[in-house]
Amino acid sequence: MSGPPLLEVKDLHVRFPVDTGLFGRTRRWVHAVGGVSFHLEQGEAVGLVGESGCGKTTLGRALLRLTPLDSGTVRLRGVEISGKSESEFRPFRRRVQMIFQDPSGTLDPRMSVGESIGEALDAHGLAGGRDERRRRIAGLLESVGLDPGQAERFPHEFSGGQRQRIGIARALAVEPELLVCDEPVSALDLSVQAQVINLLQDLGRQRGLAYLFISHDLSVVAHICRRVLVLYLGRVVESGPTGAVMRNPAHPYTRALVSAVPEIDPLRRLGRIRLGGDLPSPIDPPPGCPFHPRCLKATDRCRSEAPSLAETAPGRLVACHFPEATDPGVSAED
Repeated sequence: MSGPPLLEVKDLHVRFPVDTGLFGRTRRWVHAVGGVSFHLEQGEAVGLVGESGCGKTTLGRALLRLTPLDSGTVRLRGVEISGKSESEFRPFRRRVQMIFQDPSGTLDPRMSVGESIGEALDAHGLAGGRDERRRRIAGLLESVGLDPGQAERFPHEFSGGQRQRIGIARALAVEPELLVCDEPVSALDLSVQAQVINLLQDLGRQRGLAYLFISHDLSVVAHICRRVLVLYLGRVVESGPTGAVMRNPAHPYTRALVSAVPEIDPLRRLGRIRLGGDLPSPIDPPPGCPFHPRCLKATDRCRSEAPSLAETAPGRLVACHFPEATDPGVSAED
């Protein structure tokens, strides 16, 4: 009998208070994440996609306790970590690390690269003696394709791609099982993006790492992730094998996202779908289906009744009253 998944998230809610009105006497809530559930196996890469403001980053930060949960559970190898105190959570923190979108904002400009990586080793008691600490730092820099002799240099002396490699090395320093990657290549040139993605794939194979890969770019997610979750206004509206979702999207929102992905083969290109309006306010989400104000297929039922995630094909879940037909013959490898 197989054991529990590496990461299991059930009915996760995150909301933030906003004080409005005269002298801030009225308290309203931003519903950033609303009832998200998913699991992630050892060594698996799962993508989390959606346009800006849909709650992707908030969800990723909530898993690491960088953002407080409102309700729901997070389990790491069957152990619930969402309700633990900070001291109880500390041993688990090294097992789940985050790679941020802007490495410049996470690297202290006053510390050398070696000091930044060594700080992570020191915090978790992994440094050992001075010589071992130096060897570990050199090995981590080498593992991400940097010269160990550059350990004494400072962040401003590196390019954007090199700084992201340093951020990856620092995350790897504590020997995690799961990396939450928050738009890790969106600020990089295309050629550098490919290098960093290939590096993450190589590290995943070598170390058995699992990834939760957050991105607005479906083409990047398709390259690295076998499964994908599509988030809209803090809720999962579609999930399934990445190849199947890309080739045969079932939710109208997913179809719009996929239609925006550049495609060389004209026979595989969807007609460009342009969504009207903006993402609704998470302070006052619309009733019924959250996507109905922008959906061309919306009916009265959509405006009054929120659809639940339902299986439309093996491994495919869609939250839509009128989903597109899914082809069970389209596999993740397609």
